[in-house]
Amino acid sequence: MKIAVYGSSLLSSYWNGAATYYRGLFAAMARRGHAISFFEPDAFDRQAHRDIDPPDWVRSVVYPATPDAVRAVLAEAADADVAIKCSGVGVFDAELLRGLHGAGRPGGVHVFLDVDAPATLAELGDAPDHPLHAVLPELDLVLTYGGGNPVVSRYREAGARRCVPIYNALDPATHHPAPAVERFSAELSLLANRLPDREARIEEFFLRPAALLPDQRFLLGGNGWHDKPLPPNVRALGHVATAAHNSFNCSARAVLNVARDSMAAVGFSPATRVFEAAGAGACLLTDAWEGIELFLQPDQEVLVARDGQDVAEHLRALTPERARRIGEAAMRRVLAGHTYDRRAVLLERVLAEALDARKAGMPS
Repeated sequence: MKIAVYGSSLLSSYWNGAATYYRGLFAAMARRGHAISFFEPDAFDRQAHRDIDPPDWVRSVVYPATPDAVRAVLAEAADADVAIKCSGVGVFDAELLRGLHGAGRPGGVHVFLDVDAPATLAELGDAPDHPLHAVLPELDLVLTYGGGNPVVSRYREAGARRCVPIYNALDPATHHPAPAVERFSAELSLLANRLPDREARIEEFFLRPAALLPDQRFLLGGNGWHDKPLPPNVRALGHVATAAHNSFNCSARAVLNVARDSMAAVGFSPATRVFEAAGAGACLLTDAWEGIELFLQPDQEVLVARDGQDVAEHLRALTPERARRIGEAAMRRVLAGHTYDRRAVLLERVLAEALDARKAGMPS
């Protein structure tokens, strides 16, 4: 298949948590013989903060964030078997969404890939004029990177023909055990950009335990925290490039995951960070959300906290030996069942079915 993807950025994780998902999933599709083109706008200073150069498995196109450039890249959908518009590009999202269906070739499949499905569905409910309302019934397929049956049902109710979750996963070639480094040393580390729909949860699950455990070291990576009042035992790093994620994950006793509000409410939405940390053999501590046992077994492969008090109690009881056992068990689990190569098998099948359905519906 020739697959054209219109997303936020493949090359930069700067204010772009979906980058490693795109890299892992589409690299795995390329290994299966598919030709991938990824179109991303030059926006939000991402190109000045690239984590990687364009890899050899993809045709990477960075276009100016202008209406003419958007029209030019949309025209390339006519040459693709599958055209995928991702959520959260950040500029010209409505134009890309509306334009993709008209630009695609006859017999081609048009897909919406939602990397923040609970939030998107909330927007649909609040905004009757959202452009996705008009486009959704015309799309062949909606893919989400989480959400399980609750998200599938809500997308079907909103008019989607078919909705299939393609979950986050691990790329073992990118995220794996690495030597600990002193600058990332801590009892608990968190890697998360400061976002309005997650900040209160980070205050509860990260900053509150830090205040409860003043003798322990807490490390906070991600954009936007420079002007946030922090306890004295919390050190803010700013943006942490993906090349440093393995060392970051392997240098703390435990690594915290905190879901965004909408994903925590819906459940079945493990963040990329979950698999990155597990793949590095880190001891993962996560806020509670429904469906986690589908990915990691609580108390054996992951520690689960209902609130900041739980986080503090886990840290008080967590010995280096138990942290190592949990991390090793999590790594075995994700390598066995949650790699992007496995996700690509499902994605390939789903896209092939959509192409077959599209061909069957064309006049002979």
